[in-house]
Amino acid sequence: MAKLLVANRGEIALRVFRACRALGIATVAVVAPDDRGSLHARSADETVEIASYLFSEEHIRAAKQTRADAIHPGYGFLAENADFAEAVGAAELVWVGPPPEALRAGGDKLEAKRIATEAGVPVVPTGEAEEIGFPLVVKAAAGGGGRGMRVVRAAGDFEEALAAARREGKAAFGDDRVFCERYVERPRHVEIQLLADSHGDVRALGERDCSVQRRHQKVLEESPSPAVDEPLRAALGEAAVAFARAIGYESAGTAEFMLDGREFWFLELNGRIQVEHPVTELVTGIDLVQAQVRIAAGEPLDERADPRGHAIEVRLYGEDPLTFFPQTGRIEGLRLPDGIRVDAGVEEGDEIGIAYDPLLAKLIAHGTTRDEALDRLRAALAETEVAGVTTNLPFLRWLVSHPLVRAGETTTAFLVENPPLSQPPVRASAPPWRGPFRLNVPSPPPAAPPDVATAASDHAGPGGEQSTVVAPMPGTVIRLLVGAGDSVRARQPLVVLEAMKMETPLTSPYDAKVRAVHVAEGDRVAGGALLVELEE
Repeated sequence: MAKLLVANRGEIALRVFRACRALGIATVAVVAPDDRGSLHARSADETVEIASYLFSEEHIRAAKQTRADAIHPGYGFLAENADFAEAVGAAELVWVGPPPEALRAGGDKLEAKRIATEAGVPVVPTGEAEEIGFPLVVKAAAGGGGRGMRVVRAAGDFEEALAAARREGKAAFGDDRVFCERYVERPRHVEIQLLADSHGDVRALGERDCSVQRRHQKVLEESPSPAVDEPLRAALGEAAVAFARAIGYESAGTAEFMLDGREFWFLELNGRIQVEHPVTELVTGIDLVQAQVRIAAGEPLDERADPRGHAIEVRLYGEDPLTFFPQTGRIEGLRLPDGIRVDAGVEEGDEIGIAYDPLLAKLIAHGTTRDEALDRLRAALAETEVAGVTTNLPFLRWLVSHPLVRAGETTTAFLVENPPLSQPPVRASAPPWRGPFRLNVPSPPPAAPPDVATAASDHAGPGGEQSTVVAPMPGTVIRLLVGAGDSVRARQPLVVLEAMKMETPLTSPYDAKVRAVHVAEGDRVAGGALLVELEE
């Protein structure tokens, strides 16, 4: 393998370029017409313009044009597309990833659950809504990254959630199949890093805890998990390896699980490199991208994990630190920290647009202990500065200092129960009975997700005054649910915006009457655009 094309952009493209250079492999970048100014486009040995990152034939054309030997898909876009993997092989190019058959089996969530059950791996029950009951979660069968996923707590909300999940799945994956699954309240999200070669060797490299999430997408990841001991780690690893063997997996991959106490359930296998892979690299000493390339070249696994210390990663995004809505603009100033690992996808002067994920950089700290890693990460965030684009930096600083994060007590409900930048709880440590004991008292009632309309409405509450609902981010109006003169109730959806293949419903802040509607379905709107006017 002398030359490799990365069928991706941004931070992951730069990460693969670094691995290739370490192996003495030349690199090719591809760039879409609306992305010419991106850092990855000026960082490879060669760059080829393509029509879109989603057109598989364009990547293959660029590889042939530059006489590349292999294609690495990164994450997102076509990374888990079995047809793309098959087309790369048919073009007599090396595919740096799992076989197409394994991608099909692992990428279809329904088929993956069936295979997992046959392999003896525990899964969350699925079925019809009336069989499962509420709360439940609707998931896109071909989904991932939080797209095509809706939590439903009442029967009256089910049909709308079902339709929204189908639309989002179709937009993101070209597949509108969905299924219903029992919703597990307040689990941890734990995943096992896998490496598998073409000679039948499959290895588990330990776990990552990714429980801190917003809108079903991860914001902080760490390894090892503070909730996993050696017996549980072994059980999770055995389950992950069993599933990987059952689908004939090769390359790097991640088996994701929900964890509640000592019970766990298989969620899915991500057939690609993960955004959070650096924490595993820092703990094990293994370069996972280089391992992917060697496996694709037919080499047997020779990587041996030697786990040491603790690593924690946060993602620096161009997004509002309170609402997590994406932000755009030019980076007028950028200072990234020294002393920890930083995987950046941008430089000062780069433009952040709405067409692509607004990830600016990943900050990853390693320490001999978890506390040391957190301290280093907190110091690094204090050094970080970004000007010109609103970022989640204040949120990340708040997050790594939060007493529940410091105590290792977070679940997937953390940001629902502890809204961003809110005052942390007084109690900073776990009760003495955490671990082998469980009190026989009922769990607290489920908290509803934060109402995104709060951040999108300019109002002071009902009282006769007019209220305006504005776009919290640039996007497309895909559904207009009200008209002038309509009466609406509090939290009733008014408009659904789509941005980056994610739908955001904007709801009424209180019982009101629609005074005016300023948009139509299909309209593209800027952040801050007036959408709906309300009056009591």
